[in-house]
Amino acid sequence: MKLFDLVKDGIEIKKQVPLSKYTFTKTGGPAEYLAFPQNQAELEKLVETANSKQIPLTVIGNASNLIIRDGGIAGLVIILTKMNKITISGSCVEAQAGARIIDTAFFAAKHGLSGLEFAAGIPGSVGGAVFMNAGAYGGETAEVIQTVKVLTPTGEFKEYSNKEMQFSYRHSLVQENNDVVVSATFSLHPGQKNIILAEMNYLNALRQYKQPLEYPSCGSVFKRPTGHYVGPMIIQAGLQGKQVGGAQNSTKHAGFIVNKGGATATDYLDLIALIQAKIKEQFGLDLQTEVRIIGKPID
Repeated sequence: MKLFDLVKDGIEIKKQVPLSKYTFTKTGGPAEYLAFPQNQAELEKLVETANSKQIPLTVIGNASNLIIRDGGIAGLVIILTKMNKITISGSCVEAQAGARIIDTAFFAAKHGLSGLEFAAGIPGSVGGAVFMNAGAYGGETAEVIQTVKVLTPTGEFKEYSNKEMQFSYRHSLVQENNDVVVSATFSLHPGQKNIILAEMNYLNALRQYKQPLEYPSCGSVFKRPTGHYVGPMIIQAGLQGKQVGGAQNSTKHAGFIVNKGGATATDYLDLIALIQAKIKEQFGLDLQTEVRIIGKPID
């Protein structure tokens, strides 16, 4: 079966699509092939076909904490945003990988379930939140995950428990074994809807005040080194406001790099490298990126 044989099954596959249309930085080169599966069966067909034909495969969620290099991505790129169903069973909420974690948090709040308040302003998908063990304001995805369903590279569906996911700071098992997150079940607890929503609105107000949401960005760029905070170090190093091309270290929050207009992924990466070098020189620390960087450099 060739990749485009899947079109007759109702799976739309596009060629040479600029991924800057989908990334939160508004940068990135083209996908050689791009598909948006609408359900688990379509996802399985796409993965099976790519693997059987040895076509490189990249799976993306909401592309919020992601930099795609300007050369784009070879092979098949799958974006999961159409797999976004959210359901409830008792005090558990199950969300497909393409659902936004924000929508999942508000869905839980609507049903009087507490535990996802920290995620009310995280722009990523459920799959991305699981992949990165996303967190904010003292909460982490790992704290509320019950189980995660995945599709393995060999085409097998598996379910992992919280313990099996090997969660740690911005890390999970699926980063190591290339599984595709299909859905996640969150174990929550009953609460008062008005109190839950008030907490979520408060956290979103804090984000609005502290973060440069008025510009495209990939969110927090760097992981926090033990015992240090990235933003203050960048400020002390005199790099807040530093700009390379259209990419600028935010004057509002030094942990963010924003697209001030016309930025390329290369601008982002050059600015990241400059910050890493300066922090290494001044503080002796190797800053690691939290943002996921994929794709190939421009020719």
